[in-house]
Amino acid sequence: MKELYDMIFKRKSVRQFDETLVVSEEELLEIKYKMQSLTPLVKDIRVHFKIVQRAETTSKRGQYCMLLYSETKADYLLNAGYLLEQVDLFMASMNIGVCWYALAKPMELRLNDLEYVIMLAFGKSRPEDFRKDVLKCKRKNTEEIWNGELLDEIANVVKYAPSACNTQPWRVSYHDNCLKVYRTRVIKCFFPVDKLPYYNSIDMGIFLCFLEITLGHNGYEFESTLYQDKDSQSERIEIATYKINKLF
Repeated sequence: MKELYDMIFKRKSVRQFDETLVVSEEELLEIKYKMQSLTPLVKDIRVHFKIVQRAETTSKRGQYCMLLYSETKADYLLNAGYLLEQVDLFMASMNIGVCWYALAKPMELRLNDLEYVIMLAFGKSRPEDFRKDVLKCKRKNTEEIWNGELLDEIANVVKYAPSACNTQPWRVSYHDNCLKVYRTRVIKCFFPVDKLPYYNSIDMGIFLCFLEITLGHNGYEFESTLYQDKDSQSERIEIATYKINKLF
């Protein structure tokens, strides 16, 4: 996945699309081909992707929507975010804009015994629709999300991961080559309280995608352990641990 690293600094949530621009049939085929080689976070979760016209959903953005359906087993939301973020970054390389669309729904909420999880609304965009200066991106200061020894080349990049309503639910601690990732429950957002854990769990999958791409780009090998993301009463919920080792 580390070939997607440069797109971390280009991607941007595109919410306004020029309807005179269209995604070509060749580009759609390229996207569908890419979908066959995505790296899952959890290998034994069955998923299905479906690209439909926007009119087949309640989305008000984009030319098309990519729908993700999944088994609803442990860490399926983390897996969904991890998979679709690879698509998000890949589309940025094609000048195709993407918006994670949490509140829209497709016509089919179940497909082949799999549950609908979330969609990406997408459409052809102009180069100027993408990010030119990532430092202007509205994100928390690094010290707000990172505790312990600071790995500048990691901490100052992964914080640019997208999240529902820009809630940025990730928190990281790093000591003695052990990097621990948490989801915080202390979030201020207009989302209903009962729905926020669902979307923030997807966000954590997006963050882990950014993290692994950035580790790989910077020459780290790692062994990861996932923990089931449950909505407990704890302020922080442990999501994953990474034992890392610098190779170059």
